[in-house]
Amino acid sequence: MSLTTLVKSIQDIMRKDVGVDGDAQRISQMVWLIFLKIFDDKEQEWQLTVPNYTSPLPSRFRWTNWAKNPEGMTGEELVDFVNNDLFPALKNLATKAGVTDRGKVVGSVFEDAYNYMKSGTLLRQVINTIEENLDLNRSGDRHLFNDIYEKILADLQSAGNAGEYYTPRAVTQFMVDILDPQLGQTILDPACGTGGFLTCAIKHLDRQVKTADDHNLLQGSIRGVEKKPLPYMLAMTNMILHGIDVPTSIRHDNTLARQLQSYTPKDRVDMVITNPPFGGVEEDGIESNFLKKYQTRETADLFMALIMHLLKYDTGRAAVVLPDGFLFGEGVKTTLKRELLEQFNLHTIVRLPKGVFSPYTSIATNILFFEKGGPTKAVWFFEHPYPKGYKSYSRSKPLTIAEFDLEKGWWGSAARRGRKTTEHAWKIPAKALTARNYNLDCKNPYQEEVNHRDPQELMVEYQEIVERLNAAQAALKTELMTCLKGKA
Repeated sequence: MSLTTLVKSIQDIMRKDVGVDGDAQRISQMVWLIFLKIFDDKEQEWQLTVPNYTSPLPSRFRWTNWAKNPEGMTGEELVDFVNNDLFPALKNLATKAGVTDRGKVVGSVFEDAYNYMKSGTLLRQVINTIEENLDLNRSGDRHLFNDIYEKILADLQSAGNAGEYYTPRAVTQFMVDILDPQLGQTILDPACGTGGFLTCAIKHLDRQVKTADDHNLLQGSIRGVEKKPLPYMLAMTNMILHGIDVPTSIRHDNTLARQLQSYTPKDRVDMVITNPPFGGVEEDGIESNFLKKYQTRETADLFMALIMHLLKYDTGRAAVVLPDGFLFGEGVKTTLKRELLEQFNLHTIVRLPKGVFSPYTSIATNILFFEKGGPTKAVWFFEHPYPKGYKSYSRSKPLTIAEFDLEKGWWGSAARRGRKTTEHAWKIPAKALTARNYNLDCKNPYQEEVNHRDPQELMVEYQEIVERLNAAQAALKTELMTCLKGKA
């Protein structure tokens, strides 16, 4: 069965169930079932590879023992088992004493999970469809699991509620390529969503793994936090699919809910790579976790204050996606930008064109690259151009990783040596930015600025042109009639 057919068949079964209302609930239902299937397949692998492996799940709650048999529980018996036995037991693993780290992972995933299906017969059909078509230990199916993850993500976007935790793959890949993480370095995404940045970093680091010790080093270097249940569940599934067998460093929490000053040097990281939620407002009281100079309810600003605080002294590096509003904003934004220039090396801002996040938002965005240890001497700006013939991006014409070859060719290796001013790149001294009151919204001096005229002015001009054309047409008609009369 093809990927699209498989996902569609599962969703079609769920559509018949009166308890499942809308795409988001269908996706959530599918994700917890697939997570348990993946975990069961991984347990078969761990029994062979992990000495004295013992499952953290009581025997009756393992997928193999309640779901695998196509003639197993169904109807009211199945729904009663899932709601009153399985879910309470799995949720309890998060806090139960003596539970292994693997058990805590399962518990954290099910902390806010919910069984929406009310028909045990339909639930059995969904379980059988998953069991028949997916096996992580079967050749080729691991790739299929990754494809299903991407399909679920696409469906989430179509449902209209995923924009806040989705970053285009090309942007994710470019940021990781530029930061070039190395084995042994700790990598954090404090708003990790479905885990896109972290899985991209894992793939990058995986190419450096040569020994079992290297593998263990990689396992301990990935950190993430996500506060919403569904993207968190997807992130945990994603981690396991990408070889992070015990992703206890991916937490289900609000990163901003902790006192900024409570972070110790042990919490600092080598690298932060993230696209924090922007345009959002935090709940009352969250801002009190921050120093007064940073206090605001704007989510992106609080994340920036946290990111700057968590980078290791002198060696910490970051790549952060932020909207234009951060560049020209005032108040807390000015405070943050002043500290970026004074205490960090804000060496590069890549200005992305509108439509990169289309159709989920039309807001123009930027990627800020900076390092701990300053002050900044100058900031390089690079304006990413549309491909030839494009006026915007769309779902059918998205941004591609190949387009970033332009930036990579200009970047100048890790030391950023040999950079040159081009039609897309220009440099501004930090003193000039300070004189602008830290307004970083600097336009490309080598591109002609498009003059967006007032629509009412344009309408008046249009009416005048129409009137002149009508007058010319009338005059031509009169002349033509005169000529015809003369010939007559």
